Amino acid sequence: MTIQLREVIDADLPIFYAHQNDPDANRMAAFPARDWESFMAHWARIRADERIILRTVLFEGEVVGNVVSFEQSGQREVGYWIGREWWGRGIATQALTAFLDVVGTRPLLAYVVKHNSGSIRVLEKCGFVRVGEDGEELILKLS
Repeated sequence: MTIQLREVIDADLPIFYAHQNDPDANRMAAFPARDWESFMAHWARIRADERIILRTVLFEGEVVGNVVSFEQSGQREVGYWIGREWWGRGIATQALTAFLDVVGTRPLLAYVVKHNSGSIRVLEKCGFVRVGEDGEELILKLS
């Protein structure tokens, strides 16, 4: 299995839009889909912010998702979104493992909805440990 990370390019955005527009993925992430204009405005903002680290995830040369790291409330966090058709293949785990080499800041936090057992497994395989809860989310930390 060949996973690669690269800088996000404009051609990736329609694919990311389709991923975030998937109702099953929205339920799993407990995150609502954005309309096209809101989605594009969000991506323009985060791509322009030099403090945010973004990468496109490629599997065998095909765009399958993205990984991101950002600061919130003085803590560096990590997140990812892999298209549903790619779930269950170890792609998220490999992508996050590679991304952790790019993001050297520790500790690194991740918030995941309690019912998202697949994402919890990905984070734990990558060395994150559960350190708390925030409403419906678990907080995991990589030291």
